[in-house]
Amino acid sequence: MEQTPRKMMADPMLAEMGKNLNEAMKILENGEKEAELDPVIRRLSWRDIPGPLQGDGQDVFSVLQLVQNLIHDDDDKPSHRTQYVGEQAHMALLGHSLAAYVSVLDRERLRKLTTRILSDTTLWLCRIFRYENGSAYYHEDDREGLLKVCRLVINTRYEDYSTEGFAVLSSKQPVIYQSAACRPGLGQNLCSQLGLPLSSLCTVPCNTMFGSQHQIDVALLDKLIKDDVDTGKLPLLLIANAGTPGAGHTDKLGRLKELCVQNNMWLHVEGVNLATLALGHVSSTVTAATKSDSMTLTPGPWLGLPAVPAVTLYRHEDPALTLAAGLTSSLPAEKLRALPLWLSLQYLGHDGIVERIKKTSELSKKLLEHLKTLGSIKTSDVLEAEVSLLEALSMVEDELNSPVVVFRFSQDTSTSSSHGSVEGYSGGEKEVLDALNRWLGEQLAQHVPASGVDVVELEDEGTCVRFNPLMTAAVLGTQEADINAVVEKLTELVPLLSCTLRFKQDFREEVYQHPALTYIEDLNWPGLGVIRYQLRSEYTDDSKRQQDLEKVNVELLKKLKEMDTDFSFSSGPEFSPEKNCIYVGIATDDLDVGALVETIASVGREIEESGKLLENMTEVVRKGIQEAELQLLKANEEKLMEEGVLRQIPLVGSVLNWFSPSQSSIKGRTFNLAAGSLDSTEETYTMKAQSGKTDPPDTPTSTTKRLPGQKLFRRSTTGSEVCSEVGSVGQPEELLREATPLPSPQEVVSHVTQELAEKPGPFESTEVPESQESDEEGSIR
Repeated sequence: MEQTPRKMMADPMLAEMGKNLNEAMKILENGEKEAELDPVIRRLSWRDIPGPLQGDGQDVFSVLQLVQNLIHDDDDKPSHRTQYVGEQAHMALLGHSLAAYVSVLDRERLRKLTTRILSDTTLWLCRIFRYENGSAYYHEDDREGLLKVCRLVINTRYEDYSTEGFAVLSSKQPVIYQSAACRPGLGQNLCSQLGLPLSSLCTVPCNTMFGSQHQIDVALLDKLIKDDVDTGKLPLLLIANAGTPGAGHTDKLGRLKELCVQNNMWLHVEGVNLATLALGHVSSTVTAATKSDSMTLTPGPWLGLPAVPAVTLYRHEDPALTLAAGLTSSLPAEKLRALPLWLSLQYLGHDGIVERIKKTSELSKKLLEHLKTLGSIKTSDVLEAEVSLLEALSMVEDELNSPVVVFRFSQDTSTSSSHGSVEGYSGGEKEVLDALNRWLGEQLAQHVPASGVDVVELEDEGTCVRFNPLMTAAVLGTQEADINAVVEKLTELVPLLSCTLRFKQDFREEVYQHPALTYIEDLNWPGLGVIRYQLRSEYTDDSKRQQDLEKVNVELLKKLKEMDTDFSFSSGPEFSPEKNCIYVGIATDDLDVGALVETIASVGREIEESGKLLENMTEVVRKGIQEAELQLLKANEEKLMEEGVLRQIPLVGSVLNWFSPSQSSIKGRTFNLAAGSLDSTEETYTMKAQSGKTDPPDTPTSTTKRLPGQKLFRRSTTGSEVCSEVGSVGQPEELLREATPLPSPQEVVSHVTQELAEKPGPFESTEVPESQESDEEGSIR
């Protein structure tokens, strides 16, 4: 009974809007499931060619069907990640529909509604993130808030800016300071939008001696500010990080605030660690961000809310200057930007918001706990240098409260084992490790896409794998099971990387021992190495040599891929500068490097020799066919002289042959491929008539020396002589017998026949009588 009045008070338009939105979301979500189950049907129904606008229009379902096809057009790509859309996301989407609906209300009602929405949303965000007495600016581009703040600071520090414009800046050039760890292009975009020269941007290096190497050097910043003041410049604003884009490190915000107060500068803070301000226990370094003059929040990825604006909280008491800077506006469309966030925050509630951020922080802690149990991770900054030398994985972490986890595979290159060595790679050690870490991150992202791990390039550490759940967990729906899957995959891949790094030098030395193989130095390849099979024959035509080289290496790659092995062989990256190469993949612990290289060289040699044999046999067969044509022509002339002209006439010849049969003296011919000669078939028919039909002898098959279930190129673990022979000598011989068969005579004849058909011979027009055709049909092949 209590719900009836509330239902009657609901606006029918709002109810219809919510219903239509639910139906549209169901259509799109069902379309996504259909595309995953049967992508062929989706591609067949996809109209990728734009057409004219239909005069009669289309219904809602048809339009949504087109949108569905556009959304899922690239679902067959392996890098696709399914986005998790929950009920809170539906509320954010409903907010955009409501914004369009309320924008047509009368002015007074719209003013009251937008004022209430802005006031509520600003109040809630300031309380959640502990930013007292703050105002809020909502913007689509997360860089736009900083741009408006800079305009505000310029208007504040240059009193005549509103009347004289940029002319007042010539007296004292403004200077904007940013950390070297800020996101790339931020300062350049700021100067471009403000119309300032790049000389107004000062990038402050990070620590090099003490503290984190991802934190801004406060002492150096103080010196730079004093130097700028002495040269007549005006320090304007400092951009600091509460969670750097790469590693999630937080600057010393407390000391930076004191420095800004001393020099009358504006302090702006941004970063993912600002989300932890909503939690009950926050580190002191992040809490210092609440004392900054402004900070930018991105609640969309933090809470899994699509299409909600970013928010810049700031403190300033002059409404005229904020209006001049664009931080406030009287346009209804700009005021309604906060509507999707207003709906979503109410749907989640304070406890729901805190719970989501807390869950992402727990995922990071869970990953750290699992990594510590591997016995190959160090999480302390004090032992960071030691970790990079002694452990298989080194940990790069700012502090325990940071939700960003960054780790990197590393191994001591000064040590060696009984089966491999990494000596000789000190020069390109960083590039090799970067390539292996890049491969590690790609494998983790491919096998556990819901984890959201990615690859990040850090200036000092190099290529690392990053887990940043605040930016991905709510959107991808990351769970604890995904963290367990990452750790499980990590324990599987790290030993492979160690073996690959250990066998790289051995592989290179083995390749150098084979003249037919060339080692290609490619430090960016995450595998054993890159090789190319070189032809041993001499060529006068360089283009012919390049064609044969490409054919041999392509065929060699094909044969290697067909082998029963754990290795991966490929032609390399798409845009690799090296062509006609074979890229050998990740190694295993029981790899027999010598057997691998010997097999590659042997298979390549057999492919090259079989190609030469085919060319030689082609020439022999061509000469044999020409000789056969000459003998056929001579036999036709002898038959004409022996039988006379009358027997060649079809009707008369049949009557004469019936009354007086003729004994033909023409014999069949057979071509011996082994000897390259044209012989008579008389001896063959005589031997068959005497011996009768006999079965051909069985071809002796080679015995396999590989143990049952054992992959190629693996050392045996039994230690017996037989197993040792399998791992070294037996494999190449077996592979040559199985992988590179010689061309059959039929293939050679077919190849020659095709060439002769394309290039007519001198005897192509010779006519053969019907009687001879019947005699010679099965003789000359």
